[in-house]
Amino acid sequence: MNIFKAMKPERVYKTLDEMPWDILAQEGIKTALLDFDNTLGPDHATEPEEYSYKCVKLIQDNGIRCCLVSNAKSGRSSGIAAKLGIPCVTYANKPGTSGVLKAIKLMESMPEDCVMVGDQVFTDVIAGNRSGVRTFMVERLHKKEIWYIVLKRIPERIVRAIAHF
Repeated sequence: MNIFKAMKPERVYKTLDEMPWDILAQEGIKTALLDFDNTLGPDHATEPEEYSYKCVKLIQDNGIRCCLVSNAKSGRSSGIAAKLGIPCVTYANKPGTSGVLKAIKLMESMPEDCVMVGDQVFTDVIAGNRSGVRTFMVERLHKKEIWYIVLKRIPERIVRAIAHF
């Protein structure tokens, strides 16, 4: 896959709760593979927030199953997923494909039935595209981020400007 094509999501939304989950279900999406940090909750949080629960319920109410796919350490991300009542793949190795493919298998789904949703081009979008699932990007949920993510936002802004998304 062309690296520039791998960096472009199919669609970009402001937030998870603004996504048309009802339409996605009609289009055949059965599984939402969700990043946590700054997608479903605050960066490096150890607990889901009210927004996290609201989004999972919204997605599930439309008949779509959720799975957390996180590069975070297993204790933190699996604890968050357990509180949300959804399965989880930890140490997902995004932008590699192993975590996304493991999540697809865990959910007994097929790539064409899944959408990967996250806030970062260089992890979530590339991992989803390389795994053959639809990829949607959301804007980061909160401004506060750990320093190394802040650094990645600089080249990400350049990619987004060039590719117009």
